[in-house]
Amino acid sequence: MMYEGQAISLQIVEPGIAELVFDVQGASVNSLTSAVFEELQAAVQQLRAAQGIDGLLLRSAKSNFIVGADIPELARRSKQGPEELAPWMAGVHALLCEIESLPLVSVAAVNGLALGGGFEMALSADFRVLASDGKVGFPEVHLGLFPGWGGTVRLSRLIGAEVALSWMLSGRPQGAEAALKQGAVDAVAEPDALHASALALLRQKIAEGCDLHLVRQRKQAPLVASDTLHKQLAALDTQLGEKLDPNYPAAPSLLALVLRDITLEFKAALAAEQQGFIELLKSDSAQALVGLFLNDQLLKRKAKNALKQAGQVKQAAVIGAGIMGGGVAYQSASSGTPVLMKDIQPQALELGTATAAKLLDRQIQKGRLDEAGKNRVLQAISPTLEYQGFDQVDLVVEAVVENAAIKASVLADVESRLRDDAVLTSNTSTISISSLAESLQRPAQFCGMHFFNPVHLMPLVEVIRGRDTSPQTLATTVAYAQAMGKSPIVVNDCPGFLVNRILFPYFNGFNRLLLDGVDFERIDGVMEAFGWPMGPAYLMDVIGLDTCVHADKVMIEGFPERMGHDGVCIAEQLLEADSLGQKNGRGFYEYGVDDKGRRTRVAATRAQQLIDAAKGPALALTDQDILDRMMIPLCMEAVRCLEDGIADSAAEVDMGLILGLGFPRFRGGALRYIDSLGAADFCQRVERHAASGALYQVTEGLKARVLGGETFF
Repeated sequence: MMYEGQAISLQIVEPGIAELVFDVQGASVNSLTSAVFEELQAAVQQLRAAQGIDGLLLRSAKSNFIVGADIPELARRSKQGPEELAPWMAGVHALLCEIESLPLVSVAAVNGLALGGGFEMALSADFRVLASDGKVGFPEVHLGLFPGWGGTVRLSRLIGAEVALSWMLSGRPQGAEAALKQGAVDAVAEPDALHASALALLRQKIAEGCDLHLVRQRKQAPLVASDTLHKQLAALDTQLGEKLDPNYPAAPSLLALVLRDITLEFKAALAAEQQGFIELLKSDSAQALVGLFLNDQLLKRKAKNALKQAGQVKQAAVIGAGIMGGGVAYQSASSGTPVLMKDIQPQALELGTATAAKLLDRQIQKGRLDEAGKNRVLQAISPTLEYQGFDQVDLVVEAVVENAAIKASVLADVESRLRDDAVLTSNTSTISISSLAESLQRPAQFCGMHFFNPVHLMPLVEVIRGRDTSPQTLATTVAYAQAMGKSPIVVNDCPGFLVNRILFPYFNGFNRLLLDGVDFERIDGVMEAFGWPMGPAYLMDVIGLDTCVHADKVMIEGFPERMGHDGVCIAEQLLEADSLGQKNGRGFYEYGVDDKGRRTRVAATRAQQLIDAAKGPALALTDQDILDRMMIPLCMEAVRCLEDGIADSAAEVDMGLILGLGFPRFRGGALRYIDSLGAADFCQRVERHAASGALYQVTEGLKARVLGGETFF
C-alpha cells in the first residue's frame, strides 16, 4: 500500500501499475470535499516519488464513481469572498492538472455515475472506460452553475464545442452509447468486466508506448482563430442562445464562456472558467438553486427517518372519486400500492376511472408505458359503491367535497369500517384537521393529507398534524406519500395550513391593486416577469374562482385582523356573475379556441366592468411598486408561518412554495428572497407600503432578525 486515507487509497496492483481508489468512508457515495482533495494530493505526491510505475488506474469502490462536488461544502463556500474562493479553486485546478500531467498513462474506470466534479476527475485521466450502465455528465446548470474544475475546457476540446454545450446546457447525464459515440469515453465494458477491461486498456497503451503529449492535446489544444470559425461560433451562439432563460444566468454565462475561450491557450481558458464559476457561485440564482438542492435533501432525510416509525401501507383506499379521487387512485396504483376507490355515485366512479385511464394513455403516448402496464395499473384500482374490503385497508384518503359537515360525517362513517390500527386522512385544503377529528373515535390515527391539483403533476403533499395526531400516524402518511413519488412536508394545523395560508395574502394584495386602478393584465405581466409561471389573475382562473372565494372566506374567518378586504372582492363578484374561470371559460379572462385549434385567452369584458365599478382613484404605481405590493403579503405570511411553527424550518416553508405554488425556482422561495434582498431592505419596503393594510406590517420576530443580523439561511 503506497497511501491509505479515509477516502483515497493507492497501491501497486501489478508490476508497473498503480491503482488509485475512491472510497469515502462512512458515506454511501463518493463526493469531492476539501478533505478528499487533501488526500488525493498526498497520494499524487507518493505517486510522483515512486519509481518504476508506468500506469495508473483510477476507480471507485462504491456503486458510483464520483457523484460530484460536496454540495453542502459548496453552499458554505458561496458565503466566502473571491479572495478566499480563488485560491481554493486554483488549488483544485492545479491538482487535476497534476494528475493529467503525470509521467505515466492513466485510465479511469467509470462505474455508475460520474457527474460534475466526478466527470472532471475522469477527464483528467488520459483514457476513460465507462460501464455499459454508467452515465457521465455535467448537471451543474441545475444548481445555477457551470463546471468549474476544468470541465468546460476539457470537454469542449475533446468532443467539440457544439456537442459539449448541448451536454452542459441541458445538464442531462449521458449514457454509455452516446458518450462513446461522441468521444467522451474511449471504451465501454459490461459492469462486471469494467475493472478487467480498464486494466487491459492500460496495459495496451503502456505496451504501445502511446504519445501522451498527443493524447493530452485532445483535451487541451485550442481551436485556431479564423473568420470561418468566428462565423461558426456566432451561428452556434444564436442557435443555442435563443432557447435560454435569462432568469437562470448559468446557461447564458456558460455559452458565452465556451464560445469566447475556445481559442485561448489551455491555462488561460482554465483561469477564465475559474473566474466565471466564482462569479456564478456568488450570484443570487446559484445561492437559491443550491439552497433548493439542500432543502430537497432535507425533505428526503425526514421522509427516510419517517420510515423507521411508519406502518406499512399494502392496501389503500380513496373516498370520493371524481377528478381528485381518480388522480389520487392513479398515483397510488401506478406507484405500486393497490387502492379501493369508493363513491356513492356510479357516475363519479366512472369519472375517477376515466381520469386514471386518461393519465395512463398519456404515458403510453409518450412511450413510457405499454397497454399491459396500463392494464396492471387499472387492475390495482378497485371502484366500489360499498365498504367491502375496507377491513383490509391500511390507509384511507378522504377526498369528498370541501364542506366541513359533509367531511366530518363521511370520516366518522369510514372510521367505523376500518381496523383499529388503520390510518385515516383527509384531503382538505382549508378545513381544520383538529376540528374534523372531533367526530372521530380514534383522533390519534387521523391527519390531513393535502394533495395539490393536478395530483399527477404537483409534487407536494402537505401532511397536516392535528391536535391529537400520533407520531406514527404522521410517519405512516409521510411514508405513503413518498412511496407515491411525492414530496411530503409535515405542517401544523391552521386555516390554509402552509401553502394556502401564504397564497391568499398574495391574492389579497392583488385585489387591493385592482381597487387602486391597476390593470390586471399589467399585474400578471409584472409577476410573470418576476418569474411566476402565471400571474395572479390567470392563476385564480386556473384554480377556479369558486375554489378561491371559498378558501378566501376560510382565511378571513381564521385571520380576520389582516386577511379581510378593504372594499369589495372582485373574484367574489365574478363568481356571483357565474364566472368560474377556466372551468366555464369565463373569469378574469375569457377562454376559447381559434380556427386552428389553438387555445385563446383575452381579458374578460365583464371582469373589467366590475373592476371599473369598484375601483377608486387610480394610483400612479411603478412596476416595482406592483411587485412589492404583491410579494410583501406573501413573504410576510411566510415569515409568520415560520414564527408560528406551522412548518419546522425555513427550508420547509420555501419548499412548500416551490413545490406547491410554482414559486420561481431561481429565487429559492419567499424566505430566501428576503435573504437575497437583505432583511433590513425588505423591512423598509414593507414600511413604505404600510398604508396598504394589516398584511403590510413587519413582525416583531423579523425586526429582531434585522437587529441581530440573522438570515433565514
